[in-house]
Amino acid sequence: MNIAIILAGGSGTRFGSNIPKQFLRLAGKYIIEYTIETFEENRYIDEICIIANEEYFEKYEDIIKTNNYKKVKKIISGGKTRQDSSYAAIKEYQNIKCNLIFHDAVRPFVSNRIINDTIKALDKYNGVDVAISTADTIIEVENNLIKNIPNRDKLKRGQTPQAFKIETIKQSYEKYLNDNKKVSFTDDCGLVRYYLNENIYVVEGEETNIKITYPADLLFAEKIIQLKTTQIESNINLKNKVLVVFGGSSGIGKEIVTLAKQYGGIVYSFSKSNGYDLTNKSIIQQAFDLVIEKEKQIDYIINTAGILIKKELSQMNEEEIEEQLNINLKASIFIAKYSIKFLQKNSMILFFTSSSYTRGRGGYSIYSATKAGIVNLTQALSEELLQNGIKVNCINPARTLTPMRLKNFGEEPIESLLDAKYVALKSLEVLNSNVTGQVIDIKKGL
Repeated sequence: MNIAIILAGGSGTRFGSNIPKQFLRLAGKYIIEYTIETFEENRYIDEICIIANEEYFEKYEDIIKTNNYKKVKKIISGGKTRQDSSYAAIKEYQNIKCNLIFHDAVRPFVSNRIINDTIKALDKYNGVDVAISTADTIIEVENNLIKNIPNRDKLKRGQTPQAFKIETIKQSYEKYLNDNKKVSFTDDCGLVRYYLNENIYVVEGEETNIKITYPADLLFAEKIIQLKTTQIESNINLKNKVLVVFGGSSGIGKEIVTLAKQYGGIVYSFSKSNGYDLTNKSIIQQAFDLVIEKEKQIDYIINTAGILIKKELSQMNEEEIEEQLNINLKASIFIAKYSIKFLQKNSMILFFTSSSYTRGRGGYSIYSATKAGIVNLTQALSEELLQNGIKVNCINPARTLTPMRLKNFGEEPIESLLDAKYVALKSLEVLNSNVTGQVIDIKKGL
């Protein structure tokens, strides 16, 4: 019997949060939900036990009920230290012949491959660790002076899970608790090695199996989710789904309209070319009223409309500035505002940004500013609409062959540009995903 022990007793102090890190949101879900789901879905895991602070028991129970987790059988109280929490699990299962697989609650991207390899290794070894090679030189320091520089070829960075046969981890903890000297350990493998001199087999970990400890880790975690999202295998089914596409007469928007219809979607396209000027708020309202009157529902809203005027700010007149602000940013704001009342759970609003949101580009400062605004709008709305079950995401395509790009940048090597149809396909795939609040990069080969 294989029992996953999820260690969730952290307080979030190093992260600078007033709540435990496992309850921070990541693409619309709690970090702990990603962790539980992987063990829940793994075929070799028979049971899950969460070690947590008692004040959060009710929250965990709500999460388990909401997600209908079947394998989570126990939530038990941990302790002040990692060893206290591990020992709580050992006592809980000491009378059962089993393997205990300890995993950090805030390592949300552990893969099935790692779990499978860890459990398989227990057929031969009594203890198993997970680690990856270190690319950095590790130095041993004493009083701010280098004492030793170990050979990094023999060094690895530890991850979790760490897994043990119950009798092995139980015996090592009994010796530890009876030791008056109480040597300090940062993990269970070190404790088992010290008290039993047991061989610990090392399973190869993965760079994405990160532990979210500091705010920068959360940014990296979002990028991991974005990468996974763009690698979704095509499984688009839009049958009986109503899509409203703004800017659907040209470029990426036009390709989205065409593909969505091919996948069975009921598609309404609105753009200036068919009389819908997105700088006019009442026109946006009319578009939604028209769709609701005919279809009684809206499932997905996609706004690809945009305008780029390639000029330095000093050379741009006020009308050109206003036009870009209105179409590139204000239109998205009002599209979201007027659509919310029509959207149901699992619906999605999909915006478009560009790579210039990360750093403003000289020559098109207003465009860059509006695209940064779209990203912030996406992230903020995803939090506001989370309780409604409405997802909000943003596509960030690499340079794409569109009429707007051709007009502003002229002829470019065709091999350096994405095909608009490819971007459209990847965008429709995002509609099937469960992520929210994400900026999803689309590049060649992804």
